[in-house]
Amino acid sequence: MRFEAAPLAGAFVIELEPQRDTRGFFARSYCDREFAEHGLTTHWPQCNVSSNQGKGTLRGLHYAAPPVREEKLVRCTRGAVYDVIVDLRHGSPSALKWFAVELTDRNHRMLYIPAGFAHGFLTLEPDTEVFYQMGSSYQPEAARGIRWDDPRLGVHWPAAPTIISDQDRDLPVLRGDGMSW
Repeated sequence: MRFEAAPLAGAFVIELEPQRDTRGFFARSYCDREFAEHGLTTHWPQCNVSSNQGKGTLRGLHYAAPPVREEKLVRCTRGAVYDVIVDLRHGSPSALKWFAVELTDRNHRMLYIPAGFAHGFLTLEPDTEVFYQMGSSYQPEAARGIRWDDPRLGVHWPAAPTIISDQDRDLPVLRGDGMSW
């Protein structure tokens, strides 16, 4: 695996290094040792799958409120997504900055998302599936979100969403100083 630091502190785009032959390819998608060498979590007590029928489906921007720590390792196993993260860590040099990467079933990229980040994605193809490894088990009392189109963040999505849940549509924008969440 190749670990490429994202412009937001602690986040990484991880590229597989496929070994190809006539059958196709084989690649490692996780290794405790390599993740530990990069200072990343190696404990994944929960995995989730998000199945999305339509192109233009938006999910997010979701995060876990402190003290819950929710690291994520995200990859697209079918289709394609525009995956967005926002640094919500108080005092971080990249606080309230965002980063996006296209994850597809063809490029095999993964995105490592540190605790303290909001996360969301927009499907770029119909019938898209996203697989998450989670650094903690879901705790509903810590579940939070901010609007995908919050003007203070200025995330540049490749298209307007065509499918969005009422819950995500009704998420709040950042308040006052932009650091209240």
